[in-house]
Amino acid sequence: MKHLILFFFVLFVEQSFSQTIQSPDKRFTLSFSLSASGEPVYQLAFNKRPVVKPGKLGLELKDYALLSGFSIVKTDSALVDENWNPVWGEVKTIRNHYRELTVTLLQKETSRTMRMRFRLFNDGLGFRYEFPNQPKLTHFVVTNEKTEFNMAGDHKTFWIPGDYDTNEYSYYTTKLSEATPDPAKTFDEIAVKFPIANTVQTPLMMKSSDGLYINIHEAALVNYPAMMLSVNRATYGLTSHLVSDGMGNKAYLQTPFNTPWRTIIVSDKATDILASKTILNLNEPSKIEDVSWIKPTKFVGVWWQMQLGIGTWSYADSSNLTLKNTDWKKLKPNGRHAANTENTKRYIDFAAKHGIGGVLVEGWDIGWEDWFGQWKEEVFDFVTPYPDFDLKELQRYAAAKGVKLIMHHETSGSATNYERRMDEAFQFMKANGYDAVKTGYVGRIIPRGEHHDSQWTVNHYLRVAEKTAAYKIMLDAHEPVRPTGLHRTYPNWLASEAARGNEFNAFSASGNPPDHETILPFTRLMGGPMDYTPGIFQTKVSHYRPNSPNIVHTTLVKQLALYVILCSPVQMAADLVENYEQHLDAFQFIEDVAVDWDDTKILEAEPGDFITSARKAKGKEEWYIGAITDENARIATASLNFLDAGKNYVATLYLDGEKAHWKDNPMEYQIQKFIVSTKTILKLKLASGGGAAISVKPASADEVKKLKKYSN
Repeated sequence: MKHLILFFFVLFVEQSFSQTIQSPDKRFTLSFSLSASGEPVYQLAFNKRPVVKPGKLGLELKDYALLSGFSIVKTDSALVDENWNPVWGEVKTIRNHYRELTVTLLQKETSRTMRMRFRLFNDGLGFRYEFPNQPKLTHFVVTNEKTEFNMAGDHKTFWIPGDYDTNEYSYYTTKLSEATPDPAKTFDEIAVKFPIANTVQTPLMMKSSDGLYINIHEAALVNYPAMMLSVNRATYGLTSHLVSDGMGNKAYLQTPFNTPWRTIIVSDKATDILASKTILNLNEPSKIEDVSWIKPTKFVGVWWQMQLGIGTWSYADSSNLTLKNTDWKKLKPNGRHAANTENTKRYIDFAAKHGIGGVLVEGWDIGWEDWFGQWKEEVFDFVTPYPDFDLKELQRYAAAKGVKLIMHHETSGSATNYERRMDEAFQFMKANGYDAVKTGYVGRIIPRGEHHDSQWTVNHYLRVAEKTAAYKIMLDAHEPVRPTGLHRTYPNWLASEAARGNEFNAFSASGNPPDHETILPFTRLMGGPMDYTPGIFQTKVSHYRPNSPNIVHTTLVKQLALYVILCSPVQMAADLVENYEQHLDAFQFIEDVAVDWDDTKILEAEPGDFITSARKAKGKEEWYIGAITDENARIATASLNFLDAGKNYVATLYLDGEKAHWKDNPMEYQIQKFIVSTKTILKLKLASGGGAAISVKPASADEVKKLKKYSN
């Protein structure tokens, strides 16, 4: 490991000041200065091309503003170059290489000190505000953060509306000047939302007219609300907008304190944006010493039955029930409860037969009869199964089959109820053989007045991550704040939903457009893995409900490709097992594909259009390739020059059929096998809304004799 740090500092007392640093490879230039009135100002350029024009920095506190009147106390600089190994992820080793500039500022009028810390990487910038211990600043309330990102042009922008409670919108693609979120024009199928006019969410992806790709997000969101961006459509300026609580405040803080990092990832190649590790590098190292129990996995479950409406989470059709005063055994079963013993055993059997590590069972626990829409605090107890769910028998049955059951904890947004019951719930899990949990936050947040992305709730998600780690439990969070790289610090936090997942194709008439999955890696996945729940083979809901127009907006093969494109250490094979049993040849790819990786190559990409990626399985000489497209059919190109020279491999190609189309003919596919080598260049025909999935494994001598070499 190489770790070189060089420090220097210079004392300043002048009001006028300017400091410039460059990234280690000299491509980026960051300039920091003070205006004539002592306002902190920064700007960023890439290869001498402006990325962010001069933008002001500062915060408004409850009783005063940290915006102007600053002078420079000190500057420090450092050059850091080191390597570290993630517990799991896209690559085995990550390089952390940056030049740092830290400017200590003094606001003379208030005698308060604030530091600006900038880290300039070879692919972009991270910066944050720091407040050291000081006599004049101990406890304080943030009412606004005024960080500006002034764009150099009217960029093509991929955006969703700013919202305090949800990230589950479909993406718009417009010019930045046309990013005009209107709270009156939101998506009806989103259950809980709190849209804010003239704001957009991060991660925000843009492309300039001269070919620069620009991504704005944040890293290490701890003890602070999530950041959205207010849009000035006339100047192309963006300003940070923090999620408020019920009092209208943004954050309650105490020194010493560091805000999350604000991140700007930039390249003239779209593939570099997807390969960036800057957000991870800006997070703290793992706080978990023993990580041996953290095991990436695939799983199946009864969840899709409920999304389709052919099964229910609830045991009965009763309502107006309470946890304490209900005799659940006396309720009349509705006959559609999916989380019953017999049905769960079917999924356990399937998982065991096909090498799938886990089975998730949603709706196993009491409380689902009136769980949603009541803003009810005492919803679930997380330890009491319904009468038709034999927990002990299923524990025994799964263990005998070598399958792990995955716990489900829906909170209905009642975070206070969950916090009171977490210890008992996690002790119950460990006593019954569960070591992974999927949490959920469908509903308005309790404590009332808080939002899904406000400071209190952000801290709640972290408390859950810390508590599950203490019990050696892996975490998959649904409906939380969007990730900011904290899975480096808490590697037991395997994934989150926090975006518009595959489920919307089941119950929304608009569903997820064919370009949706080509945008997600450039937006939501910049901060961390998503539990998107891919793998839907029967893509038409009319198969179950004859009059339903709803459809999964992909071909079957694109669903396979998503296991590579939407990288996650926990991947669900989300469809009904009976649908997989009719297409076991295609399901073989799901059986084979890894969920943890030693290397990743982004072969080609364009946000909103297409992505082709290759990943090397952890500890194996196997590669998996995924290619996806939007509504336009196209040819994807995958050079296999990353393979070892002089070796032959078997490539199994899962391809869209000749007449495949996401809407008209989604389930037509073909499977081909060829011998390939490092000299092979695959040309993959992708249907409209389609994809390709390829496994590449070392070839035996017999396979070399029997199979043809790939040829265009």
